[in-house]
Amino acid sequence: MQTVHSFSPDQLTQIFEPIRDELEAVEKAYITHIKSRVEVIPQIGRYIQTSGGKRVRPALLLMASRLSGYKGDRAVMYASVVEFIHTATLVHDDIIDDSELRRGQAAVHSRWGNEITVLLGDYLYIKSMGMALTYDSLDIVRLLCEVTLRMIEGELYQLTKNGDVSITEDEHFDIIRRKTAYLFGGCAEIGSMLGDATDEEQLALREYGFNLGIAFQLVDDLLDYTADQTALGKPIGNDLREGKVTLPAILLMQQGGRASELVLAAVRDREISEESWRELSELVREHRVIENAYQRAVEYATTAKGYLDIFQSSAERDALLALPDYVLARDR
Repeated sequence: MQTVHSFSPDQLTQIFEPIRDELEAVEKAYITHIKSRVEVIPQIGRYIQTSGGKRVRPALLLMASRLSGYKGDRAVMYASVVEFIHTATLVHDDIIDDSELRRGQAAVHSRWGNEITVLLGDYLYIKSMGMALTYDSLDIVRLLCEVTLRMIEGELYQLTKNGDVSITEDEHFDIIRRKTAYLFGGCAEIGSMLGDATDEEQLALREYGFNLGIAFQLVDDLLDYTADQTALGKPIGNDLREGKVTLPAILLMQQGGRASELVLAAVRDREISEESWRELSELVREHRVIENAYQRAVEYATTAKGYLDIFQSSAERDALLALPDYVLARDR
């Protein structure tokens, strides 16, 4: 099966170089704002932080703010806010999906139980909005509320489609837009709102982030079929076992015959044997499923880059132009 060549850690560091100090400040802010007299909260917070993660969303906000001419400390605060929102979503998603692993280590609910994890996710959501209200920027708070609601809607919509092998591409892309793309777009838009970007530039950055988010999720779905299990940090084929019919599975269902039989059985039984996975992988190669799905991600990444044409050349613009290439090259 085709694999995508990954960026090295040094290359990713180079992309984020213009905002290295700000990203470090986001990490410190995370530790500061996760403090609580209820010891389990900072304990789990530290556990989540050490699990890794590329911090793409806060980096996107920071680079968009720099590109828009902003140099103050509010960008770090709002970047921390979106990381809190994203983290809250992850811990809730893992409960919903009953995922045992997240980034190679036990998911939070596997260690602390569902009750504590649900409340932790709620805490992170409310904490993020409290942090956002540090500054008198109701437009930004309103935007954060909107994208958070879209994310929750996306999760609810996905649950209604869980196990539905008749899901259409349009329905799947609607889930992607809600669960992932709106937050990416919101990150870039907040960065532009902090600076002196024109209305046209704000729109361009929002659309850049939105399209980048779709490409990001499409690649994420592909990794379930292409990644090395150790690198990915969770079992491959996990989406099918959880009843999630993503774009590769939709393309397989369109082939009919044995391909659709295997997808249907995996989704129905919430299990797929090694033999069936090997057969499914062969059909994926035969029908060029990975190539076709990956091309869709390339199209969205290319569209995202196009929205940066209105900006003058700069280190921040170069970094944002490189970010879609990193997204397309992810292996985890």
